[in-house]
Amino acid sequence: MKLGQFVLPGWARLLAIGLVAASVFALGVMRGERRAGERHIDYVTRQAAQTVAIARAQAEVVVRTEIKYRDRIQKIYVKGEESERQVPIYVTAADNAACSVNVGFVRAYNAAWTGDAAGAAEGADREPSGVSLAAVAEADAHNAASCRVWREQVIGLREFYSNLKLATDQARPE
Repeated sequence: MKLGQFVLPGWARLLAIGLVAASVFALGVMRGERRAGERHIDYVTRQAAQTVAIARAQAEVVVRTEIKYRDRIQKIYVKGEESERQVPIYVTAADNAACSVNVGFVRAYNAAWTGDAAGAAEGADREPSGVSLAAVAEADAHNAASCRVWREQVIGLREFYSNLKLATDQARPE
């Protein structure tokens, strides 16, 4: 029997054409899904590379800022301790005896550091507190050093944030 003599019924021809069309369609869908998958993989790869670049840039900013401000803060502490050690040179025992620190000063000083009100003045505020002038000078030197440290930390955090933002923006592709 020759192929030309072989006759298919109409429904079989339609079924064969439908199967061929469905196969071609399925192959096209799979190819489209593969392309979409490849595009997604490329996107994820670019995102990962961008994330790594940003992380490296940010790590560099962290290290640079840490080194810069750690040294500054350490120097402030050293100078503050030196100032505290020099108080006896500038405030002698004779100065302590000549100048008494009254209770009112101590109340006002403590209130300023706690943020609470010192309260109404009392008669006892004029009496000596037993705190020497040298102790006040040492406390003031210590507090001044702490305030300078806080100032450097604030400046450092501002600079850190600005540099971090700049590094992040520069690491992002346009």
